[in-house]
Amino acid sequence: MNSVADFSSAPVEMHRAPDCSDEEWRLRCQLAECYHLIDYMGWTETIFNHISARLPGPAHHYLVNPFGLNYTEITPANLLKVDLDGHKLQESPYDGNPAGFALHAAIHAAREDVQCVIHTHTTPLSAVAQKQAGFDHNNFYGAQLYGRVGYHSFEGITLFADEKERMVASLGDKHILVLRNHGIAVAEGSIAKAFFLLWTVQRAGEIQCASAALPGPDTQLPDAIKTKCMELTAMLIREGDFANKFFDAMVRKMRAERGPSW
Repeated sequence: MNSVADFSSAPVEMHRAPDCSDEEWRLRCQLAECYHLIDYMGWTETIFNHISARLPGPAHHYLVNPFGLNYTEITPANLLKVDLDGHKLQESPYDGNPAGFALHAAIHAAREDVQCVIHTHTTPLSAVAQKQAGFDHNNFYGAQLYGRVGYHSFEGITLFADEKERMVASLGDKHILVLRNHGIAVAEGSIAKAFFLLWTVQRAGEIQCASAALPGPDTQLPDAIKTKCMELTAMLIREGDFANKFFDAMVRKMRAERGPSW
């Protein structure tokens, strides 16, 4: 079970709307924490990029950030609830970022196993996305991504509905989508799992960029070892509480240094 902090003492304006279910409020609280964590880790792109969480139900409605707010200004209450066309389902003074709807709506509509999608443009990951070879799977973190990465050719800013089908095809049944010459998106079955996957991808990119700057050949890992690393990591995430423990630990660390998130 995903844990979440007690928000019962939050200011009145933070409290949920009367029609907000317990499940939706839990997701709102955890998604808001995720936005603050992305800022805390230094992975933001000012007010740009997006994190979404799909709500339970057949309609595939999802929560996403109000465009124009810093990630540190996002709260459970001001997250937007939208449909697959990006239409707001509740009144809000904010609109969403149109560039996010095509990517997030496409994945949420196509992948029942995905609850959370995180899109970033960090320098290491954008650098890897620009390289023809993409991710190197010969470092500790890169090996864990072996066989989990799809690649999508750059078509410009993702504003147009006709690109959705091609992005979904590029992702396939994988959990990491490299948007070539752009950035990356990770898609997982919970907010905690998506955050942990993003952390792993980010570390893989950082080490790849650092190792590329050093002289001499890299030590190559056999495909069997890469496969073993990927499968063991997937098992830990699938069968244990690994991602939740990591997410909660990072929230505690962030709060200890910054105080309450909102």
